[in-house]
Amino acid sequence: MAIALLLLLNFALGYVCGSIPFGLLIAKFGGAGDVRSIGSGNIGATNVLRTGKKGLAALTLLCDALKGAIPIWLFAHGHVEPSIAIAAGAFIGHLFPVWLGFKGGKGIATYVGLLLALAWWQGFVAFALTWLLAAALFRYSSLAALLATIAAPCVILWQGNTDVALLFFALTALAWFMHRANISRLLNGSEGKIGAKG
Repeated sequence: MAIALLLLLNFALGYVCGSIPFGLLIAKFGGAGDVRSIGSGNIGATNVLRTGKKGLAALTLLCDALKGAIPIWLFAHGHVEPSIAIAAGAFIGHLFPVWLGFKGGKGIATYVGLLLALAWWQGFVAFALTWLLAAALFRYSSLAALLATIAAPCVILWQGNTDVALLFFALTALAWFMHRANISRLLNGSEGKIGAKG
């Protein structure tokens, strides 16, 4: 019972940290206005980039990545179960923040941050290499990210880190759900390519 309560508290901690809408706050205080009113209406770094302020987008990317990783580093102390609980809470908090009517980001930056915290060698390297290769081959950032979210947990599982791999398979499913509009555009050929104008 005590362990279950502790894990619930870890999940709640992760959720609160993950639900901080950095993209919205950074864009607003950076003079770019309400990022929800432009582009896709998303609060992530990609949509912040559509404001034309690359520095704000980079800061959003960094903050969204670290908001799941930092609580793990500070509070889980290397223990697997608390780490997983915090990670799950942070990811769900980013996707469904209570402060914004449960309309958050798509999760890739937070996913990468969690890989850094939980499986930086197997998972993060697999993610990065897959993203770079897929982006170079296909020129679609969204497709590269989606393929990378498959590669990372597969490599983690192959390395024998089963609990963490199962977590990331679940996060991958959520990330794909959040990218359903991108997937639809990829299938009908209307998704924008990397470096494309307009």
